[in-house]
Amino acid sequence: MSSAATVIPNRDHDTENFPTASLMLARPVRARVMAFYRFVRTADDIADSDALDPAEKLARLDAMERSLDDPGIPLNRLSVGTGEARLMLSAFRQDATQARYADWAALEDYCRRSADPVGRMLLRLHGDGDNGAANAAADGLCTALQVLNHLQDLVPDRAALDRVYLPTAWMDLAGGEAGFFDPGNALRRREVLDSALDRVEEQLDRASALPRLLRARRLAWQSTVTIALARRLLAKLRAADPVLGRVALGRLDFARAFASAPGLGPRDAPVVAARVSRAGSSFARGMAALKGERRRALWAVYAFCRSVDDIADGAMPEAEKRRFLADWRGKLTAPDCVLSRELAWARTAYGVPLAECEAMVAGMETDAGDRVRLATEAELDLYCRRVAGSVGAMAVRIFGAPEAEGFGLALGHTFQLTNILRDVDEDALRERVYVPLDLLAESGIPDGPAAGIVSHPAFAAICARLGARAQAGFARAEADIRQYSPVALRPAAVMAWGYRRLLDRLVARGWEGARPRPRLTTGEKLRMAWMAIGRG
Repeated sequence: MSSAATVIPNRDHDTENFPTASLMLARPVRARVMAFYRFVRTADDIADSDALDPAEKLARLDAMERSLDDPGIPLNRLSVGTGEARLMLSAFRQDATQARYADWAALEDYCRRSADPVGRMLLRLHGDGDNGAANAAADGLCTALQVLNHLQDLVPDRAALDRVYLPTAWMDLAGGEAGFFDPGNALRRREVLDSALDRVEEQLDRASALPRLLRARRLAWQSTVTIALARRLLAKLRAADPVLGRVALGRLDFARAFASAPGLGPRDAPVVAARVSRAGSSFARGMAALKGERRRALWAVYAFCRSVDDIADGAMPEAEKRRFLADWRGKLTAPDCVLSRELAWARTAYGVPLAECEAMVAGMETDAGDRVRLATEAELDLYCRRVAGSVGAMAVRIFGAPEAEGFGLALGHTFQLTNILRDVDEDALRERVYVPLDLLAESGIPDGPAAGIVSHPAFAAICARLGARAQAGFARAEADIRQYSPVALRPAAVMAWGYRRLLDRLVARGWEGARPRPRLTTGEKLRMAWMAIGRG
């Protein structure tokens, strides 16, 4: 082997963020993993060296690849993973010459070669190389770990290597690379980082089932620990800004992760429940009226809706949003993660139509545009049908009142009108106007920048008309709900009560001048909780 391949790595496996060859692995396997680790760690150090120029890096990496043909090297003697090592070398060559990434797909391709082979090597050594589900879950975990490391090391990578893995098109939304790294630009940077972390969380959701897919108990334990640490680092990166200071795992994080190993991590339902709790939505107060499996199913629907809504609202390029929404269309028929599996379970358990899930995605595809306008009132009705009527149609089935589908569709439409009226100024900042162009034209308001539309003197009268329409919708809902079981539709009644309070405040506030966003009081939230248990 050439001297390039015999360089001592400058990091040890014990200094990595996540376990690589931990003592949880059986001794014979651990020795083989360590041989693989030393080889790829050396190659990675070459690619990351600040003392070598790109040509020298490529020459040394080429020498390392030639060494893989030598049957005497540890990787070949131990039958460890020369195929995976070759794939990783292709990524390290890329590191030697490429410093920026255009989009998320390019970053994923890099992770496919720089990180995913590690998981596949481990599975193969443990007898699960032919397990397609396990390999897909391991890919999700390895990609998540790689992106977490990139986000954690944004500043040192840029300073030492002039390398930034966050795609340039994403940083452009925060004012370009210089703007993104500007310490004073924390708010816009936070939005981009959160969108990137949402993508990481989706990969960890893909990985969540991995420990229970594996034959080898020790590898299952190590994967459990790794997933737990990844979720902890994800949470820390959501709470802190890696541009302002290093965000890292601590000893307590490791201790808690290792303690979780025997249980193989949480199942899908608790993960979704935690996601709903974290969201802190008023919708949750209506869900509190349900118990057991029905609550679990409604949580699954809510988590799905929240996931696609976060994509549509995320700080990422429109093309990326559309790709991730298209991915969700695939998940609806081929579940591959926590949220999609729970949604599939809810659909089967309560007869939730696939078409309603597809309608929600279609509505989010409307929201994904960099500029949103609806031409006619018919388009507004279709939009409301997709993004809110679909929720109503799904929910009444889970409530146990499928005969109330028409009621659910109408109430969802009314909820969405209320949302639109509440959020006109916030939506305008995103260049979104949901008041249809035909209504605007009738009042002499031309299409143009959203800020000009919502500040036009005639805009308030249109809002008043739509507000009256929403009030009529709530009045109809209060009358129509009496046709159905009050127990089954209690969650709908709770949510309608809260939304009606918001609309009343909007109407009382008026539509001209400043339009502060109304919120429910603590007392009203407590009343909704009281109503949810049947006491209101």
